[in-house]
Amino acid sequence: MSIPDAIVAITHDEYLTGEQLSQIRHEYVAGQVFAMAGASEKHNRITLNLAFHLRAAARGTPCGVFMNDMKVHIATRDIFYYPDVVLTCDTDDREPFYKTTPCLIAEVLSPSTELTDRREKLVNYRTLPSLRYYLLLSQDQRMVELYQRNENKAGEWYYFCYDDTGELCLNCPPLKLQFTVADLYEDVVML
Repeated sequence: MSIPDAIVAITHDEYLTGEQLSQIRHEYVAGQVFAMAGASEKHNRITLNLAFHLRAAARGTPCGVFMNDMKVHIATRDIFYYPDVVLTCDTDDREPFYKTTPCLIAEVLSPSTELTDRREKLVNYRTLPSLRYYLLLSQDQRMVELYQRNENKAGEWYYFCYDDTGELCLNCPPLKLQFTVADLYEDVVML
């Protein structure tokens, strides 16, 4: 019988230093580091479309929109994730390599990440007090799933699914965002 290799945990400071030197991105979960896979053309187009609409709305405001290479830190869980799109409007959220108070996080679903996005990340992102919206965007069909925090009842979230059509209206003060499912899938060819 063989003895399994010991898993060596690293600190989040070691992780952050290593990420600045690494040619590939890694997510960090309580001392463990996981390499990130590349993305398809559809994935990139959907991500860019969402970021484009968010950035257009955020111009001239204190809000920042980030894609792919900006981490979100969940301190209570000792986690750093790389969401596909992050929107933060907190002027105190000033870390140069990660954000801590996002209002909106979006993940474009991929076969290799879908279960993690739907379960692990959903549970962990929802612990962020600032988070109001978590979007999951399919790249196999025009479908957007929205998890929205109930501002009037702590711990309660609503779920909405927009199939093929629909308009999303989101509020990340000072931004009032409005875009359609068609906007998010512009120039994305579905087979």
